[in-house]
Amino acid sequence: MFYEQLKAATESDRQQLISSEIIVRCMARNVTLSEYIDYLTQAYHHVKFTVPLLMAVGARLPESYEWLRSAVAEYIEEELGHQEWVLNDIAACGGDKEAVRNSKPAIETELMIAYAWDMVNRVDPIGFFGMVHVLEGTSVNLADYAADQIQATLQLPEQAFSYLRSHGSLDQSHIKHLEQLMNRFTEPAQQELIIHSTKMFFRLYKGVFDSVLRGKQDDSMQDAA
Repeated sequence: MFYEQLKAATESDRQQLISSEIIVRCMARNVTLSEYIDYLTQAYHHVKFTVPLLMAVGARLPESYEWLRSAVAEYIEEELGHQEWVLNDIAACGGDKEAVRNSKPAIETELMIAYAWDMVNRVDPIGFFGMVHVLEGTSVNLADYAADQIQATLQLPEQAFSYLRSHGSLDQSHIKHLEQLMNRFTEPAQQELIIHSTKMFFRLYKGVFDSVLRGKQDDSMQDAA
C-alpha cells in the first residue's frame, strides 16, 4: 500500500529530522526553559496557518476529489484554535503569549509555510499532505516522550504541554485516518508528488527545529558585539 511506500521512501529524511540537535538534547533532558518557549513560538507561527492552508486545499480540489474534500473538512474542524493552545502553553511557562502572537517567525519557519502555500496554490493541493504526514507522523512518535523529558527537566505544570500532548498518543487516530487517505492515491504521478513534498517538508521542518538553537547563537553573537 502507498502509505507504507511513503514511509519507506522518506525514512532517511525522517532520521535527519529526529537527529536535530535540539531534539537530541531534549530527549537527553538537556533543554532550557527559553529553548522550550522558543520551540513553542515557532510552533505557533506554523500552527496558525494549518486551518487557512486546509481551507485553501479544500477550495482547490477538483470534484473528482470530493472524498478528500470531506476529509479536509474534518481536519479543519479538529484543528481549529490549536494556535491558542500553543500560546496558552507559553503563558504557562511564564512567557508573554501576546508578545509571541505579535512576533515574527524564524526564517526557517517562514520558508516552510511559504513552501506549503506555494504547493497548494501553484503545484497541487494534494502535496500539502506531505506536510500533514511530517507534522503528525513525527509528533505521534515523539511528542509524548518529549513532553515527559521536558517536564521532568524544567518542572513545568501539565498546563504547559497541551500542544505536545494533543499531538502525541492522542493523535493516533489522525495517523490511521491519514494512512487510509494516502492509500487511495494509486496513480504514480500522485504518489511521486506526495513523496517529493514529504521529503521537502522533512527538510524544512528540521530547519524549524534547528532555528531554535541558531537563534541562541545569533543572540550570543549580538551580545559579544
